[in-house]
Order: sequence, then C-alpha cells, then structure tokens
Amino acid sequence: MVRRTRKKFSQTERRKLRRDRLNRLLPNALTMLGLCCGLTAIRYGLDERWQLSVVLIAAAAVLDGLDGRMARLMGGQTELGGQLDSLVDAVSFGVAPIMIIFLCSLTNAGGVGWAISVLFVVCCVLRLARFNIASSDTNLPQWTSNYFTGVPSPAAGGMVLLPLVLHIETNWNFLLSAWLTLPWTLLIACLMIAPIPTHSFKRFRVPRKLVVVYMAGIALLAAAMITEPWLTYSAVIVLYSASIPFAIHSYNKKNNEEALRSSGASDVAENHDFEN
Repeated sequence: MVRRTRKKFSQTERRKLRRDRLNRLLPNALTMLGLCCGLTAIRYGLDERWQLSVVLIAAAAVLDGLDGRMARLMGGQTELGGQLDSLVDAVSFGVAPIMIIFLCSLTNAGGVGWAISVLFVVCCVLRLARFNIASSDTNLPQWTSNYFTGVPSPAAGGMVLLPLVLHIETNWNFLLSAWLTLPWTLLIACLMIAPIPTHSFKRFRVPRKLVVVYMAGIALLAAAMITEPWLTYSAVIVLYSASIPFAIHSYNKKNNEEALRSSGASDVAENHDFEN
C-alpha cells in the first residue's frame, strides 16, 4: 500500500498561500454580492417597489466595477472569476433591469413587450460572449483595451432604467408608456451588439496634479447622490450616452494613426528589401 506524504510548507509559504486564496476570494465575493443585488431587485420589482429595485441595480453596477479592479490590484485574476463575472452580468444587467421595465411598463404592450424584453436579454448575452472572445485576443494593440465594442451590459442596464428613474422624480405617467419604453429598450439592445467603440475606463489613471480635484469631484457626486439621487442618476446616464460619439471619434483617430504607423513600417521594410 502506497502511503501519500504531504508536502511540508514553510511558514512564509503558508502565508503566501493564504494570501493568494484571499486575493482570489474577495473579488469573487463582490461578484456574488452583485448577483444577490440583481436578483433582489427583481423581488422588489414584483412588489412594485421601484425605487429599491433601481438602487439595487445601481449597487450591482458599483460592485461590478470594484470586483474587476480589486482582482487586478490584488493579482487575483482567474479564468473562473472572468467567466463568473460575465454570468452575473447577464443576470444583474440583462435579466433584472428588463424585468423591472417589463413589470412597470412593457407588460402593457402584451406579446410585443415580452418579445422586446427577451431580445434585450439575448443582446446582453451576445455582447458578453463577444467580450469574452475579445478579451482572449492578444494580437490587438494595447490602446484598444481603453474601449469596448458596443455599450457594456452595466451601462445598458442603467440606460434602460432611465424612463423609470425620471418617472420616480417627476411622476409623469407618460415616461412609463409603452410607446416610449418599447423603442427605448430596442435602441439600448441594439447598442449592446452594435460594432461601435465605447469607453471602458479600465486603464483610467488620475494625474498627480489632479488628485485633489478628482477627490473633490467624487465628494460632490456623493453629495448629489444623497440629496438628489434620481436627478444625479439621470445625469450620469445622459453624460455617458453623450460620451459615445466622442468615443467613436477617439477610436477612429487612434485607429487611423495605427494604420499610418503600420503602413510606414511596411514601406520602410519594402525599401530595405529592395536595396538589398
């Protein structure tokens, strides 16, 4: 009978193993919290408690932004974490927001409303699948990591809730009319799978000279979220939507510069071969 012997680790190695496990656990824990927020948002939507539903979707978006950044900072990025993040995004920013919109508005459109709701989720899943494929492509220039292809699912989930948020603030019933929410939902679904570049903000770095300014801006945003949450939410969504044309222009400019550099390098290589 063969007796297995356990490998003995030094105290330093054991500490490193525990730290590595913790580095992998914390980002995934935040991802799971985001999933709980998305599912709970559906639960409150069934009770027509729209404000809590929107707050939970917003909390899921914040957690989604934190888990990836924490994983990169702590060196805890894993294949499991990446796949888990995409699955959670499909629920928290695909299923949950559209269920809330369907319950408060699109249900009045009957089968058409349900068909548009299903289309929104399908586009969200397709967008996430395309993102996973693009993430594994190592041949792309480094600057392309500053852009997504299509509107990312957290932003789309927030954008599709904009009519509901404005209704909470203004109490205008027209904002929940299917005549408005149907084309709006269809537009957001198309933007998720459209081949247009959008800002990713993954490699966003604050210059040292502007640290104090950015801290003051964050404090101002936090104060606005506390005092006027629905107007602030709407303003953030509108500003993000307005940034899409600028992202397209910036991407095309950098892409043209990259093409010119590649063309120049190929011309130099051809001239060198000709001289030889």
